[in-house]
Amino acid sequence: MGESPKITDPLAALENARVQFEQAEDFTIAVEEEFAILEPGTLEMTPGFERFDVAAREHPTLREMVAGELIRSEVEVRTGKCGSFAEAAAAMAQRRADLLDLADDLGYRLCAAGTHPYSRWEDQQVIDTPHYAIVESTLRYVAWRNNTFGLHVHVGINGADRAIAVNSALRSVLPELLAFSGSSPWLEGRHTHLHSTRTEIFTKFFPRCGIPDSFSGWDQYAEFVRFLIDTRSIREHTEIWWSVRPHQAYPTVETRICDGQPEFARSVALSGLMVALTADFARRFDAGEPLPAYPGRDLEENMWRAIRWGMSGELIDLAARRSIPALERLEQVLDQVADTAADLGIARYLPPLREPTLSQRMDELMEDGADPRELWPDVVERNQRSVGEWLSDREGAL
Repeated sequence: MGESPKITDPLAALENARVQFEQAEDFTIAVEEEFAILEPGTLEMTPGFERFDVAAREHPTLREMVAGELIRSEVEVRTGKCGSFAEAAAAMAQRRADLLDLADDLGYRLCAAGTHPYSRWEDQQVIDTPHYAIVESTLRYVAWRNNTFGLHVHVGINGADRAIAVNSALRSVLPELLAFSGSSPWLEGRHTHLHSTRTEIFTKFFPRCGIPDSFSGWDQYAEFVRFLIDTRSIREHTEIWWSVRPHQAYPTVETRICDGQPEFARSVALSGLMVALTADFARRFDAGEPLPAYPGRDLEENMWRAIRWGMSGELIDLAARRSIPALERLEQVLDQVADTAADLGIARYLPPLREPTLSQRMDELMEDGADPRELWPDVVERNQRSVGEWLSDREGAL
């Protein structure tokens, strides 16, 4: 989303964040995609971030848009702050295409799926940065096991209390967003029979992760953050890893629930849906409408269904208190945001959500006996080709 304020005192950063939210511009967008760095022969994860970092600093479009994550065999690319979803989608395409070209130049392959099918966590190395030194020293085994790759979307929200209201409402659709994004049916050479193995590793291992509590407003949220700081539970706000969170540095509401996507059109569609949901909840708040507020125990039931069966199973329509096919729930969510998606120019990007997820396709093949190692090369190849096809389709439509 651009440069964050250089404030090192976490309490001062918290106070500054409230000021920044009061001044924020509504519905600005930034997207972050995480990729595994792969050795081209074996397609195993391999350390290489430092080379990407050095090369990106001299690149005309990737400068300041490439970041490291927990492990040296991972690279993140960012759109930067965008004023519309059309701009964000174009930036996503440009960044992914340029990062893939850079990987070719450096002798690597890349893939954005929730987990790698066979690389071992024991073989990965933690990146050498101050932030991740804190993470590793605090979490140890929990951090080492987190070889996962996600898709994060930031949306600017004006007003601190309004941002907290939107953040709390987004809790209600986190399981659905996860189901729509399932791309991690494997780990360490095994078919896990989960549609999002990534979520079991990340949100079930990390502290202060998964579905957050609902907060009544900024004051209650800030009280909890101060409690964490005062009790030395955290040293900086980025140690709060909720699946949706108010990001203090930018200021945005950041949705972090989705698996990474090798199929670029689906990555764009999921990003668009997260933006539309965020904006729709903000508009409903402005209109004085009640926003969804379900207890965590209900949401966790839906979350498990999303993790285990994804779009192949059923989700709970919590408003009606009944189970329905996940595809039916997708249509409900799309109907909910239809007007907002149309107003923000997002609707035309959403149809790929009706296509099968990667986990659905791979699960079917593995149920028939396919080995994850046999399937991975095609997934990597789709990651390489899909952005070029998306760009060609867009050019053809103009």
